[in-house]
Amino acid sequence: MTHITDAVVIGGGPVGLATALSLEKAGLSVTVLERSSLPAWEEPSFDGREIALTHYSKRILKECEAWDHIPQSVICPLREAHVETGSFRHPLTFDTNGRGEEALGWLVSNNHIRRALFAAASEKERIHLQPHTSVETVRQGQDYAAVHHSGGRIKARLVVGADGRFSPTRRRAGIGAIVHDFHKSMLVCRMAHESPHHNIALQWFDEGQTIALLPVNGMASSLVLTLPADEIQRLLATPRDEFNAEITRRVGARLGQMRLVSTRHAYPLKGVYAHRFTGRRLALVGDAAVGMHPITAHGFNLGLKGQETLAQCIGKAFNIQADAGNAQALRQYERQHRRATALLFAGTNGIASLYTHDALPFKPIRQACIRLADRFTPFKQAVTTLLMDKKTTA
Repeated sequence: MTHITDAVVIGGGPVGLATALSLEKAGLSVTVLERSSLPAWEEPSFDGREIALTHYSKRILKECEAWDHIPQSVICPLREAHVETGSFRHPLTFDTNGRGEEALGWLVSNNHIRRALFAAASEKERIHLQPHTSVETVRQGQDYAAVHHSGGRIKARLVVGADGRFSPTRRRAGIGAIVHDFHKSMLVCRMAHESPHHNIALQWFDEGQTIALLPVNGMASSLVLTLPADEIQRLLATPRDEFNAEITRRVGARLGQMRLVSTRHAYPLKGVYAHRFTGRRLALVGDAAVGMHPITAHGFNLGLKGQETLAQCIGKAFNIQADAGNAQALRQYERQHRRATALLFAGTNGIASLYTHDALPFKPIRQACIRLADRFTPFKQAVTTLLMDKKTTA
C-alpha cells in the first residue's frame, strides 16, 4: 500500500517531532516514521539527559504548542552558570544581572520534552505518527521521493532525516560527515545532595575528568561525568553505595554527600558535521546535520533553530508552488543553517580540546583564560547573550 504526503520525517525524536509540527503549521501534511513502539514513543522513559533550553527554544516550543504539555514542576530555571578548571577555584560566572530576566534558561529532562512534543503532534490532523516502523530504502526522484519501510511505501515531495548523528538516512543519501571522536564517554544520572544548588549550573574541568552539575528542582542535580569509556563502564556497574561515595569524592563534596536517585546512562562523545545538509528532495535536521559536543549544552537548541529555518524556507516555497521539496528552498536552508553552525561547531571542538587536556601547556592556559574572561565584561556579556539566545523572541 502506498501512502502519499507532502513530507516524511524519519526519526520521531524531539527535533523530528518539532520539524513535523513546524511543517504542519506551514500548511504541509506530514508523516513521522519512528522505530520505537507506540508506548515507548508516547511515554518515553528517563534517559539521563537534561536539556538547557534557551529563551529562543522556549519560544519555539510554545509556538509548537508543546510547552504547555510540560508540567511546571519539572521545569527548573537556571539562574547562573559557573565554569572552573582544576583546583583553580576562581569561577567564570555568567548571570542575568542587569538584563531584567529571571533566568539564563530552563532545564528540562529530555523525556519530558519528547513527551510534550508527541502530545502536541498527536493533536494535529495533518500529522500522521507511525510507530514501530523501520525505513528500508529512500528513492529520491525528480518529482517525489519514495520511502520504502517495514509497513509499506510512502510517496512524498520532501524527506527529512532526523534520525541522529549516525543517521542511516544521511548514509543512504551518500552524504558523508566530519566525525570528531573525543575518545571519551559521558555518564549521566540524577543525584540528590545535602546542600542547595541555588539554581547554579557548574562546568568543572578537573584533572582527568570533566564534571557538569545541572540543577533540577529540589535538592538534586543532574550529573554529567566525562571519562575514558572503560571508566564509565566500570561506574555503570559499580554498586550504589560505592557509586555514591565515589561521586561525592569526584565532585569534592561541594554539595555534601551525593546519593543516586535515578538510573544511570552512558553516551559516547562524538561530534558530527554533515558534508551537506540537503540533497534532492532531502533535508537533514538535528544531530543528523550537526551533532555538537555537549560542552556548550546547545545541541538541542541548534536542532530546534535548524528545523525552524527549514520550515520557514519550505513554507514560503510551498505557498507559491505547493512543492515541499523545492530545490531553491532547500539550498536556502543549507546556506542559512551552515552559517549558523559552522563556526560554533569548530569553536566548540576547540574549547573541548583545550579544556579536557591536562598536560602542559593546556592547564595554565585555561586558568589564564578563565581569569581574563571573568574580568573582560564584553566577553561575558557576549557569552551570556549566546547562552540565553533571546534575539527575535516574542
